[in-house]
Amino acid sequence: MPLAKFKFAPGINKEGTEYTAEGSWFDSDKIRFRSGYPEKIGGWKKYSSNTYLGTARSLHQWDDLGGTDFMGIGTNLKWYVEEGGSYNDITPIRATTSAGDVTFSATNGSSTVTITDTGHGALTGDFVTFSAAASLGGNITATVLNQEYQIDLVTSANAYTITAKDTSGSTVTANSSDSGNGGSNTVGTYQINTGLDVYVASTGWGSGTWSRGTWGSIDSNADNLRLWSQDNFGEDLIGNPRGGGIYYWDTSGGVSSRATNFTSLGTASDVPLLVNQIMVSEVDRHIIAFGSNSISATSVLDELLVRWSDAEDAGNWTPSSTNSAGGQRISSGSYIVGALKTREEILVWTDAGVHSMRFIGGPFTFQFRQLMQGPSIISPKAASIAASTVFWMDRGNFYMYDGAVRPLPCSVLDYITDDINLNQAYKVFAASNPDFSEIIWFYPSSSATEVDRYVIFNYKENLWSVGTLVRTAWTPAPTRTKPLAAGTADSSNYIYQHETGYNDDGSAMTAYIESGDFDLQDGEHFVLLSRIIPDIKFQAEDDTPTSDTTVTMTMKGKNYPLESASTLSTSTIETTTTQSEIRGRARQAAIRIESSNVGMTWRLGDLRLELRPDGRR
Repeated sequence: MPLAKFKFAPGINKEGTEYTAEGSWFDSDKIRFRSGYPEKIGGWKKYSSNTYLGTARSLHQWDDLGGTDFMGIGTNLKWYVEEGGSYNDITPIRATTSAGDVTFSATNGSSTVTITDTGHGALTGDFVTFSAAASLGGNITATVLNQEYQIDLVTSANAYTITAKDTSGSTVTANSSDSGNGGSNTVGTYQINTGLDVYVASTGWGSGTWSRGTWGSIDSNADNLRLWSQDNFGEDLIGNPRGGGIYYWDTSGGVSSRATNFTSLGTASDVPLLVNQIMVSEVDRHIIAFGSNSISATSVLDELLVRWSDAEDAGNWTPSSTNSAGGQRISSGSYIVGALKTREEILVWTDAGVHSMRFIGGPFTFQFRQLMQGPSIISPKAASIAASTVFWMDRGNFYMYDGAVRPLPCSVLDYITDDINLNQAYKVFAASNPDFSEIIWFYPSSSATEVDRYVIFNYKENLWSVGTLVRTAWTPAPTRTKPLAAGTADSSNYIYQHETGYNDDGSAMTAYIESGDFDLQDGEHFVLLSRIIPDIKFQAEDDTPTSDTTVTMTMKGKNYPLESASTLSTSTIETTTTQSEIRGRARQAAIRIESSNVGMTWRLGDLRLELRPDGRR
C-alpha cells in the first residue's frame, strides 16, 4: 500500500467543523508554531517562593539608575514593589486617625472584635494597622491588637469588625477579662480602599456592590474591578487604581517606604483625584490621565477627559501661559476604555472608536484625531505592541495598527467569541512574547469567572493557536531574561518565569495538537490505515534523551461528520521509533499527538501514513 505524506497547513483553524478543517490543525493546547511546524511551548517555574495578597492585574518592570531590578505589582488588595524575589507592600495610606479615635470591644468566647471609629470611610476587605493600643485585659493583648488587619465586615459608617489573631496569624479568642477598649492612645492607619477581583454587574440605580463607587452610578470601571496602570517617571514608580487617585513611589526611599499621593508633591496644583488610567509620555515627560475629574469638578469623573501635567513637573496640573499642562475632552463615545503608547503616538480607545494622541508642542501640546469610528477594545489592557505594530482585541474581532487600522484575519475567531465570558471582559489582557514573535491574549472562558484560556498570534508567520492557562498579568521583563506572569496555585498567588524549561512548575505539562478530519475521494470509500511513520524531534531538558522522551499518537475515526469519533489506534512514539502499526478503518480520520512527560519537549515534522481505499461499505 502506498505511503502518503500528511503535511497539515500551519496554525489552528477552528472557523468551521472538524470535517471542514481537512488539511489543517483543528485544536491544540500548550502548542506554538515555529517555521510552520507545531511544537510544545516553553515551561515555567515560580520566580519566587514568596506570595502576595490579591489578584495581580498589572506587572511593570524597570531598573533604577543604579541598575537594581524592580517590578511593580498591582492587585485588587495591595500595591507591591518586588526586589530580589521579595514582595514589599507600598500600598498608599488613605487616612490616619488621631490618638484615641479608635476603640475596641470584645465578647467572651468570640474571636470577633468590634472597632468603633466615627466616619472611618473603610470598606469590607480594606486593611488597617493599629498602633499604641493597650490590652483589653485578657487574651486580646496589645501584641494581638497592634498589627495589620483586614476588615471582615463594615457594620456602619462608624464601626466594623475584625478577627483577632496572634502574630503568626492564628485566631485568638477573647475571655471574660477582655473588657477594656484599648486605651486612649490607639491610632488607626487605613490603606486606600481595596477593589474587587470579579466584575459585579450593574443594572440600574442602587445596583452593584454596597459601598463601592458612586451610589447609583453606572460607569466604565466594571463596578470597581481593580485594574492598575503603572509607569515610570524617571526611576520612580507611578501608579493608578482605575477610578482612584495617582500615586508615586520614590525609589530613593527604599522598599520599606510606601507610595504617596501626587497631592503631597511640593509643586502639587490641581492634581486629578479621580483617574481611570495614567502613563508618562516618552519624549516630553508629561504625566497623562485618561478619564479624569476636571479642575472645577474634583468629585466628578469625566470619562472622556484627558488631562496632562506640565512637562517634567508631575505635580503641576494647572494650565498657564508659562507651562504645557492642559487637557482635552475626546468628542466621540461615552468613556475612554484604555490607552497605549507607541514610539510616535498614543492610541486611545473609547467605546466608539480609536484615536491618535500625538505630541506637537506649544501652545496645544497634544493633537488628537480619530483614526476609525467603530472598532473599540474589549478591555483596558487588551492591546500590545510588537514590531512597530499595535495589536488589540475587540468583542467581535482582532485589529492591528501600523499607520492604518485594519481587521486582523483570525482562523479561531468564532471559537473565541463563542467561548469568552463577556461579563468578565475587563479581565482580558494582551501579552508580548518577542523571542517567539507572539502576541498572547488571555481571557476567561464562558464557564469561568477568572482568566483560564489564551490565544496566540504569531505575527511573523500570521498563525494562530489556542490553549488553556490561568494567568492574570504579564510583563516581557525587558531587563530580565524571561517573561514574568502572575498566576494562582492552591489559593496562593505567585509570579512565574515563563519560557523556562519544559515543565509546569516542576510537574508534567500536558500538550497536544489534533488535526481536522481527512478522507479519500470525499468519503466515497472507507480508508484502511495500516502504518504510520513519525517525524518528531525530541529534546530532553538536560539534552539527554530518557525513556520518558515520548509522545502518544492517537488515530481517531468516524463514518459521518456528526458521529462521535472512536479511537482506531494508540501508539507510543519515542526517539527510536521508526514506524508504528495501525489497524483502523473509517470514512474519515484524524490524528492527535499528545505528551504529559516531565523534562522534555518535542517538535513535529511531516507524518507519513500507509492507507488505501477499502470499499464503499
